[in-house]
Amino acid sequence: MLLYQQNDPSMESQWRAIILFGRNVASYKFAFAHSLLELASKEKNFISLDELSIPFSKYIIEHIRKNNKQGTSPSSTFLDTCRKYISGEINQNDLISATQRLGFINVVDAFHIVGREAVPIKFYEKNYSTKQKGLVITDELLKLKDSIQFNNFDSEIEARWDLVETAWNLNLSPNLLNVDYDDDGELFYIKTNQMRRVDITSARDSLNGYQKGKCFYCYRDIIILKGEDDIAHIDHFFPHKNKLFHQANINGVWNLVLSCQECNHSKIANIPDIKYLRRLSTRNEYFIESHHPLRETLINQTGNDKIKRDNYLLVQDKIAIENSIHRWKSKMELEASF
Repeated sequence: MLLYQQNDPSMESQWRAIILFGRNVASYKFAFAHSLLELASKEKNFISLDELSIPFSKYIIEHIRKNNKQGTSPSSTFLDTCRKYISGEINQNDLISATQRLGFINVVDAFHIVGREAVPIKFYEKNYSTKQKGLVITDELLKLKDSIQFNNFDSEIEARWDLVETAWNLNLSPNLLNVDYDDDGELFYIKTNQMRRVDITSARDSLNGYQKGKCFYCYRDIIILKGEDDIAHIDHFFPHKNKLFHQANINGVWNLVLSCQECNHSKIANIPDIKYLRRLSTRNEYFIESHHPLRETLINQTGNDKIKRDNYLLVQDKIAIENSIHRWKSKMELEASF
């Protein structure tokens, strides 16, 4: 996380650090983040636990319907209550009451913690001293709502949630877990032990947080929402022809970056300038600092320590430039954020 925040201690980076680098022992963090964004849009300064329980339980139930296992713990009274609601054993009022009592026991205190410390910016303050327990929303969360990146956050949370819950439900050993990329569908997927393909999430949504919502090459803000005319492109840092000269996984996570349309159309199949290779290494190390499955996937693809991973990129660059005439640079570049 320190590497991730080194050049950019902005509110957006603090928020993304929580989603990408915070602990993933249960899905509560993701439902909680979704709920904060939803209620922040209403510009509320105080959110009671009763009010928070409505979106929080909604997001948890949506994901239980897709993947029953929502954490590493073998049992959870709250998750069992959500399952009872799905099966019709309890009603909406019972669900909300149980969510208020059981759903926030750990997540409220733990949300801001990344590693062993809290992020510098707090998006709420816990207030349980009055009769109505709840959260006091800080100016930072309300300002986050006005960020150009705000509309990307829900997609990034969902992508992260989809990745970790798929790993939980497939119950695969990390060293056997490998996320593949479907070029046509622009999706990340996993093949199970039975060679069954399981689609996980949009590759665009998964990559965006690690690039802080910026074009990999010029650092302009990018958009990942489907249907937008200027939606970011998924670019292969090294072109497909590298595969002709070396058995590299060109579709690997290590080689995929998000680019604005202008840079992507300009770069085409040219080899990026050497300065971008260092940037790719930094971006990939964000994956390594994060938790599985993208972390394990990248290690499997490029090496189990940083020296090996950097050497892997250097080998790929050598192969690429030996079979190409030109290196490419973006025509413009904003201040670096990673």
